[in-house]
Amino acid sequence: MLAAGLALPGCASEGGRWVEVGGTRYQVEIADDDAERARGLMFRDRMEAGHGMLFIHDHEQMQSYWMKNTRIPLDILYFDSARRLVSQQRDVPPCSLGNGCPPYPSSAPARYVLELNAGEAARLQLEDGATMQFGPAIEPNSDD
Repeated sequence: MLAAGLALPGCASEGGRWVEVGGTRYQVEIADDDAERARGLMFRDRMEAGHGMLFIHDHEQMQSYWMKNTRIPLDILYFDSARRLVSQQRDVPPCSLGNGCPPYPSSAPARYVLELNAGEAARLQLEDGATMQFGPAIEPNSDD
């Protein structure tokens, strides 16, 4: 799995492709198939404030992401099937080491992974157990 950033035009509620966590709404790009999850936010130089990427996995299981070819620091937030925060990797640095980039695993099974600009989890004072809400345009894969 990979990580990085994308800016989508418009307001945070445009098209209903948003998540809300810690009382803050983020416009998100969705990665819900193997190809999109593999590319993640690679090769991007920045991510707009108030934006992120939501990775949707088919099943809840241990997850591990890495920063291969990612140019911006990120917070990687792992959520279970009930959309409860179960693990956090904060302030993960960019990595240009290719396959030598270290993994950043979840500490509990997760189904959803939210990547935000580094520092957002601290700013929101997120603690494990926090919940995430989906906008109306986000449809989880099977098993929801």
